[in-house]
Amino acid sequence: MENMKLLEARQNEIVEEFSMFGDWMEKYEHIIEMGKELNPLAKSDKTEDNLIRGCQSRVWLAARKDEDGNVHFSADSDAIITKGLVALMVRVLSDAAPEDIAKVDLHFLEDIGLNTHLSLTRSNGLASMVKQMKMYGLVFSARS
Repeated sequence: MENMKLLEARQNEIVEEFSMFGDWMEKYEHIIEMGKELNPLAKSDKTEDNLIRGCQSRVWLAARKDEDGNVHFSADSDAIITKGLVALMVRVLSDAAPEDIAKVDLHFLEDIGLNTHLSLTRSNGLASMVKQMKMYGLVFSARS
């Protein structure tokens, strides 16, 4: 439950961050910057198994459970905005309890307007990322 507060705080921080930008061009630039700051994914994790299905561009997502029982995500993409979107998701969900990842309401996506400002293909890709990350949460909590 403590982790759920952490996920809520992370979402609220992002909502506040995005509220500082005047228009969507600035928000897209911020998303792109987040992608540039994403830690590189190990070459060994850029496998077919880690590719997210449903994304137009190539997006790799790797998940590991750490010694504290939290799930750590790492990701990469070959498209700049998509890389920023996956960086945003990693920022919110990484290093959280698997059951919290599975259950969290990711309201920040709607709060910052991503649901209405992404193209249909990017929106579908984002939904696939969310689905995959939540699935990891379910799988890791089932193994506990």
